[in-house]
Formats: sequence, structure tokens, C-alpha cells
Amino acid sequence: MNPPHWPARMHIASVGISKSCFLFSLAFCSLLLLLIPALQSPAHQLDPPQPRPQMKSGPARQPHHANLPAGTASASRADPAAGFSRSSPVRPEIARAVKVKTSGSRPTDRLNLKDIFIAVKTTRKYHKSRLELLIQTWVSQAKEQTYIFTDGEDKELQVKTGANIINTNCSAAHNRQALCCKMSVEYDKFIESQKKWFCHVDDDNYVILPSLLRLLSSYHHSQDIYLGRPSLDHPIEAAERVKSDGTMSVKFWFATGGAGFCISRGLALKMSPWASLGNFITTAEKIRLPDDCTIGYIIEALLEVTLTHTHLFHSHLENLQKLPVTTVLDQVTLSYGGFENRRNVVSIVGGFSLAEDPTRFKTVHCLLYPHTEWCPKLKSGHNN
Repeated sequence: MNPPHWPARMHIASVGISKSCFLFSLAFCSLLLLLIPALQSPAHQLDPPQPRPQMKSGPARQPHHANLPAGTASASRADPAAGFSRSSPVRPEIARAVKVKTSGSRPTDRLNLKDIFIAVKTTRKYHKSRLELLIQTWVSQAKEQTYIFTDGEDKELQVKTGANIINTNCSAAHNRQALCCKMSVEYDKFIESQKKWFCHVDDDNYVILPSLLRLLSSYHHSQDIYLGRPSLDHPIEAAERVKSDGTMSVKFWFATGGAGFCISRGLALKMSPWASLGNFITTAEKIRLPDDCTIGYIIEALLEVTLTHTHLFHSHLENLQKLPVTTVLDQVTLSYGGFENRRNVVSIVGGFSLAEDPTRFKTVHCLLYPHTEWCPKLKSGHNN
């Protein structure tokens, strides 16, 4: 017979055993948690975070020169992802769009004409004397890629030629404000176009399209590329208004708009804080210089990207007769003398006399595109 307190004693013993088992299980689980990282295979462990690469500032800027006559150019370029001084912050989406990796040989583009935005600056009074000649010649080969920026409506010319004529509503005066107004519209239209290259020319330029394609194809549109020909043999010096009560001197190269210039999309996007949506006009007022000078100021002085000098672009400011005849068709742009020097044209022989073709644009065009319907059939022994 069990003692009277046996059930109570059994209950107390059972509780003691349960507590011991619980404490033993807790200790065992803790030990397992401590041992798991040591027993885990290294292959399953996470890699430690890697340090972020440090940005290196680009080398000191030196003038770049495009090689002649084939249109290839200097291989060394500034890092497009590098920071720039005295500049406004670039929007993140713009920075992402222009950031590229540059290693080994310079990347190049496989370009078609559809990748190039060609802007022609003109004014209403030159539609007949200058613009119609361009539309008849080189623009006819790149009608969809060429945009003509003017200061007056000309529905008749637009319907007759099918050209892309854009009325900027800017002043017809040939002053700094009017020129910068048109360039501002050109820039915004290019950004909207999503094309790879922005090339600006004047209404007295002939663009040799195969040479332009060859030149631009030696670069990549995501790089920082500014191509053109300076009209000066030294950098221009401007008074930069930094505050309402002060100025500082700044020096930079610029490509003359009279010979034409080209800018890659990567670089054009970086120009946005100083060029888009009317900011170009504000920037121009800061240095009180014309449109082509303002382009150079933004690129060289603010973004610290070097102009690549090329002798493939030509304006009426140079002696065009000195251009070797054998290299004329290898150039990118040509021009002709104005009213004061009508004989300043390239010395090239073709199916037109100088009286019939005073600019020599028709002669150049027919040498490039001999099957054009209005081009004369060349006769042996024909002299101009």
C-alpha cells in the first residue's frame, strides 16, 4: 500500500524531470547555433562587400586634332563620367545616359544618316538666294535628317521642296540675341529627336555626307565629342559674369558656326543645365558672346571637354582657293565667299562654268552624285 502522499511526490518528481529536459534542450540548441557558422561550407558564405572604385580626375586638357584627310581623329578622350568644376549639378537620368566604360581601343559607331541631326541656320531673306540651292543639292540626299531653322513662315518653299522648315519665331536681326535664340531651338529639337549626333551648319555650307559619316563613325555618340574648326588661332577670352557685381576672365576654344560643328549625344545631354529650355540664352548673356562661342563656353569652360580641331570643316572666312583640288570631295563642309569676295570658292572643275555655278556647289554635287537629273553629262576636254 502506497503512502498517503505518494501522488504528490510523483507529481513533483515529474515536474523536476520536465524542467531538466527543457533546460538541456535549450542548451543543446544554443550550442548548435554557435557551431553552424563554423560547420558551414565556405561556398555558401556571402562574399564581403567590395569597396566602390574611386573616381579619378581626367588628365590636363590638351587640344585634340582630327587626322586628315580620311576623317579619323585623336584617340585620347576625357572620361565622360568624371566630375566637372564650376558646373551645375547634372540630373541623374542625364548622368546615367552618358556614363560609358572606356577600356582598350576607342569604341566607334556604325552610323547611318538617320542617326544624325543636321541643323541649318538661315533667315527669311536668304530662303531664295541660299536655301533653295542647298535643298536642290546636298539636302536632297538627307531630306529627313536635315532641319532648317529660320525666322519666318515659308509654306510655299516647304510644300514645294518637302523640307523640314522650322520657324523659330526668333528675330530676323543678325545679332547675338537672335543667333542664340535660334541655337537654343536647335538644341532642344535635337534632344527631342533621340538622334546620336547634332551637327550645325550655316546656309552657305555644302555638307559632303559620305565624309561626315566617315568622320563621326570614328567616334562613339556616348563619348564626350565636340568636333569643329576654330576661326581663331588661339583660345577666345571672355569676361564671365559670376555675380551681379563681379566678373572673371575665362579662356576656351570654340568651333566657328560658319564652318559647322558636331556634338555627340552624350556630350549634348551633359550640356542640358546650361542649354535646354531657354537656358542657352541665359548662358550666352552671362558671357555676352554669340551662339557658337556660347557652345564652346559650355563645353570647354564649364564641362571641361576639349574641342577636337579638324581641318575638314570650311567657312567663307578662309581662302578656299588654297584647298587642294584632289582633297575637295574628302572634306566635310565647304563654303563660298560673300558679296565682298565672290571669287572665294573651291577650285574644282566639273560640268558647270563659274558663271553658271558661282558657289561651285552644283559642280561638287554632280561629282558626288553624277546621276542627278539636272547634272550635265561631262564632255572630254570641257573647261570651266
